[in-house]
Amino acid sequence: MPDRLLPESFPAGVRAAATTCGGGVSTGRYAGLNLGDHVGDDRDHVSENRRRLRRALGLPAEPRWLSQVHGADVARQGPTAELPQSRADAAVTCEAGVVLAVLTADCLPVLLAAADGSEIGVAHAGWRGLAAGVIEAALAAMSAPPAGLVAWLGPAIGAAHYEVDAAVHDAFRDSPGAEAAFAPCRRNGHWHCDLVALARARLAAAGVPRVSGGAWDTFAEPDRFFSFRRDGQTGRMASLVWIDDE
Repeated sequence: MPDRLLPESFPAGVRAAATTCGGGVSTGRYAGLNLGDHVGDDRDHVSENRRRLRRALGLPAEPRWLSQVHGADVARQGPTAELPQSRADAAVTCEAGVVLAVLTADCLPVLLAAADGSEIGVAHAGWRGLAAGVIEAALAAMSAPPAGLVAWLGPAIGAAHYEVDAAVHDAFRDSPGAEAAFAPCRRNGHWHCDLVALARARLAAAGVPRVSGGAWDTFAEPDRFFSFRRDGQTGRMASLVWIDDE
C-alpha cells in the first residue's frame, strides 16, 4: 500500500495527503511509487502507481495533474471530468470531488483550504515559483480571503542540503523573510536556501494565519522521498487535496 503523510490541521470535509516513494511498482531510478509520467519511467508502471494511489486514498476521481513549468499560473478547476492537462503550477476549486495535485521531488508543495471547507488550492513552490509569486497567485485566485485560509507545507529539500548561487539569492532580495531564509555557504557566492522559511514568510505577509507542516527534508531521507538534487533522474511524489463529495 502506498505510504503517505496526512495533514493534521485541515477543516472537516477537506481531505489531503502527500505521498512518499514507498508502495509502488516502479524500478531502478524510479523505484517505488513514482507518480510522474514525464520523467522517463515506464508508463505502465506509472499508471499502476496512480491506480494504487486512487485506491489507497479512496479518491473520488482521477487527480487533475498539471503540466508544471516552475511559474505562477493558476488553473481554476471546475466540475467537468474530462479536461485537458493545464499548464500551470497552482490550482484552485470550490467543487466537491475534484482532486487537486502537484508533483514534486525537492520543490515545496503548498496545500490550501478555506477554514469552512468550501474551497481548496494547491501550489508547486520551487525557488522559481516562489520568486514568481505562485503562492500569492494561488491566494488571489481563491474566493476566501487569506485570513480565512489554512495552509500545509509538504516534504521539500531542506536548507542544509539546498545550495544555490547568487542569482537565486538575488531573486529574493526584496522577498519577505529572505534574510532569515538564506545562510552563506563555505563556497564563495553560494547560499543555503530554506524554501519552507520563504513560503512561511510569504503566507504570513499575505495574511494566512495558520500554517503547518514543512518538517521533512527530501534530500536527507532516501528511503522515504525522491530527490532530484540528490539523485538526478528520479521519480515524483504527489501532494493532493480535495473536498469530500459525500
